[in-house]
Amino acid sequence: MPCVSVSVRPGWEPPAAPGAGAVSRRCPKARPRSCGLAPCSAGPRGAAALGVLWSVTRDLLLLQVRGDSTMLPAAGSSAPEQEPLLEDAVGSAYSRQKPRDRCHGAYLIFFLLGIGSLLPWNFFITAKHYWRYKLQNCSDEPGPAGQAASDLRDYFESYISIASTIPSVLCLIGNFLLVNKVAASVRILSSLFVMLAVFLVITVLVKVDTSTWTTSFFTLTVGCVAVVSSASTVFSSSIFGLSSCFPMRNLQALLSGQAMGGTISAVASVIDLAAAADVTDSALAYFLTADIFIVICIMVYLLLPRLEYSRYYLSRQKEIPSLVTVPPDSSVEDEAESGGTVSSSILTRSAGIPPLRPILQKTALLGFCLFYVFFISIIIFPSLSSNIESVSKSSGSPWSTKYFTPLTCFLLYNFADWCGRQVTAWIQVPGPKSKLLPALVLLRTIFLPLFILSNYQPRAHIRTVVFNRDIYPVVFTALLGLSNGYLGTLVMVYGPKIVPKELAEAAGVVMSFYLVLGLALGSACAVFVVHLV
Repeated sequence: MPCVSVSVRPGWEPPAAPGAGAVSRRCPKARPRSCGLAPCSAGPRGAAALGVLWSVTRDLLLLQVRGDSTMLPAAGSSAPEQEPLLEDAVGSAYSRQKPRDRCHGAYLIFFLLGIGSLLPWNFFITAKHYWRYKLQNCSDEPGPAGQAASDLRDYFESYISIASTIPSVLCLIGNFLLVNKVAASVRILSSLFVMLAVFLVITVLVKVDTSTWTTSFFTLTVGCVAVVSSASTVFSSSIFGLSSCFPMRNLQALLSGQAMGGTISAVASVIDLAAAADVTDSALAYFLTADIFIVICIMVYLLLPRLEYSRYYLSRQKEIPSLVTVPPDSSVEDEAESGGTVSSSILTRSAGIPPLRPILQKTALLGFCLFYVFFISIIIFPSLSSNIESVSKSSGSPWSTKYFTPLTCFLLYNFADWCGRQVTAWIQVPGPKSKLLPALVLLRTIFLPLFILSNYQPRAHIRTVVFNRDIYPVVFTALLGLSNGYLGTLVMVYGPKIVPKELAEAAGVVMSFYLVLGLALGSACAVFVVHLV
C-alpha cells in the first residue's frame, strides 16, 4: 500500500461538524489551487457541508494509514476521538521524549555483558600453565601412544579452538531460526546458566587428581569446552541482536566489553601465577573468578529492563505496527535513535523465521570482512602466538620462563584488541561501502608469515627464525590485536545499521554467524599451520 502524505496550508482550520455551535470561518488567503475550495463564506449551511466533507476525508485517510478493514464510521464523528488513533498508529512510541541513560547505566550493563560473552573462551585459553600441568603425564606413555598423547598436550590450544567453534556454528544457525520464536530473555538466561554449570564442573576438577586418567580428562575438558562455547555463542549472538535495538554507543559498549573480558582473564592469570605457589591453587582462584563474573552477568541482565532508558527502546521495538514504513538505507546512529524516515519500503513483521535473503544481500561484503578478520586472528592467536618463546629462555629468569607468554601473548593481545574497539567510539573510517575496508582486512594476511618466522617452539619443519629478538613478537601481537579490535568492531557495528530496523536483531545474529564461521574455519586451519611449522 503506498504511503499517504497530507499537507494542510498553515492558518486553515476545518469547519466544525453540524450542531457543534461553532461559527463559520473564512479561510485566510484562500487559494483554489491549494485546497480546491472556494472561500468559506457560504454561511451555516456551507459550514455544515464542509464539516461533513472534512470528517469523511479524515476517516478515509485514517483507515488507509492504519490498514483498517472495518466499515467507515459515521460522518459526524467528532475529531477528538479519531486524531489520537492516527497518532498512536503512526508514532506514539516515537513521539515520547527520549530518556537519558542516567549514570550510563545501560552502557555499563552492555559493557559487562560483553565481558561475560567471551569470558569462558578467554579463561579456557589463558590458563596455559594449568592445562600443561594437568596433561603433563600424557608423554609418560611409551611408544606411539605416548607420542599421540604428547601431541594432545603440545597442541592443546588448537584442539580446544576446534571444539569451541565447530559446535558454535550449529548453535548460531539454531539461534537464527529461533530468533522470532523464543524470547531473547529465555535464550540469554538459559545460556548463562549453562555456562555457570559447566564452569562449576571445571572448577571442581581443579583439585581432582587426574594423573591416572589424563587422556579421559582431556576428552572431558574438550566436551566441556564444546558445551560452554555453544552456550556462549547463543548468549553473545542474542545479546548482540538485543543491543541492535539501542543506539550505536550501546553496541560499541558490548563489543568493547568482549575485548575487556580477554584483558581481565589475562590479568587474573598473571596475578594468580604471581600470588600462588601451587598451580592448582592458582587455577582454583582463576576459575572461581569466572564463576563469580557469570553470576554478575545474570544479575545485571535482570536489571536491564528495569531502567527507564532501556524500557523506552525495548518498547519502541515492540510497538512497531504490523505494516511498518522503514528506511531502505539507515547506517548512522542518528537514524537509529530517531526511528527512521518515511519511505516506500514496507516490511511485514512475522512470528516465523526472519527473511534471510534481504539480510544477506545487504551484509554480504561486511560479512566477508568480518569472517576474514577473525579467520586470520584465530589462526595466529592463541595457537601460534602462545608458543612463541623468549630467545633468552635458557637464562632461567622469571620474565623469560614464567611471565613472557602470559604478558606478551594474552595480556598484550587482549589489551590491544580492547584499545582498537574503543577507538571506534570516536573514529569510524572507512565507511561500510568503502573499498578501503576489505583492502585493510585482506592486508592482515601478512601477520601469518611474521609469526611463523618468529621464535615459535617446537619447530619440526621450518627451522629458520628470522625475527630472533623478543621485541618482534611484542610488536606483531600489538598490531594484530589493534587491527582485530578496530576492523572487527567497525564491521559488526555497520551490519545491523544498514538493514531496516525490523531486521536489525536478525542481522545481528547473521553477523555473529559470519564471525563464528571465521573462527571455525580458522581454528581448523590453525591445526594444519602449527603442524606445518
